[in-house]
Amino acid sequence: MIKKKIVTDSTSDLSHEYLNENNIHVIPLNLTIDGESYIDQIDISSEEYIQKLEENADTKTSQPAIGKFIELYDELGEDGSEIISIHMTSGLSGTYHTALQASEMTDSKVTVIDSKSISFGLGYQVQHIVDWNNTGLSTNEIVENIVELQKNIKLYVVIGQLNQLIKGGRISKTKGLIGNMMKIKPIGTLEDGKIELIHNSRTQNASVQFLKKEVSAFIGDKNVKSIGIAHANIIEFVDKVKKHFSEEFNFTKFDTNVTTPIISTHTGQGAIGLVVLRS
Repeated sequence: MIKKKIVTDSTSDLSHEYLNENNIHVIPLNLTIDGESYIDQIDISSEEYIQKLEENADTKTSQPAIGKFIELYDELGEDGSEIISIHMTSGLSGTYHTALQASEMTDSKVTVIDSKSISFGLGYQVQHIVDWNNTGLSTNEIVENIVELQKNIKLYVVIGQLNQLIKGGRISKTKGLIGNMMKIKPIGTLEDGKIELIHNSRTQNASVQFLKKEVSAFIGDKNVKSIGIAHANIIEFVDKVKKHFSEEFNFTKFDTNVTTPIISTHTGQGAIGLVVLRS
């Protein structure tokens, strides 16, 4: 059986322990804060990055350099191993396309997958690839399974501060200022890998009620398999979601983490990302 190695980027919200235990190779994204360069999760943690956002630092995120991918693919494939490289949605970053280009510039056999998600939406796909790989599935079978799995993953995001949306040009300055004054918390979802704003809530409770209704419709007559919550420094909001969701869906095993910089950059401090996997 041909050995397979797994590569992802630094946006999966999986714990460092899990990534190390399962030999998952991570290519980190690059961050620029007030003109200084940082490597995501190596030079700066998710918590420290949110701190910078709160201080209103000028922040940018960018995809890893193509050379990093080629170098890693060359190294991992040296012993004849196949490589599965799965990355955050191409709708929010050029990482997937860079990986795809790199896969054509190496002698190693690399299959690149667009997760069409981020945060635990990417993380759950990585976990499934690990499990399927351990049971001996071929790369083609894994790719087919991922396509099916993606249909059962839904990601919602409650925007914390509108400043980040204004900076990113997603809403106008006027709209943003009015929204901030009225404490409006837009809720978005990933549609075809891009964030689409679908609702405005005024309070955390209203956000939770709306999410409950949305998730209920998404699950339909299926079961909840996993729920992941990533948050930008707002643990009390996470606890509220957990409380309501455990009552509504009879579910208690939540995965939680602090949002990685790429999400925090889009959503601002006080945001949460909610990922639901149905089975």
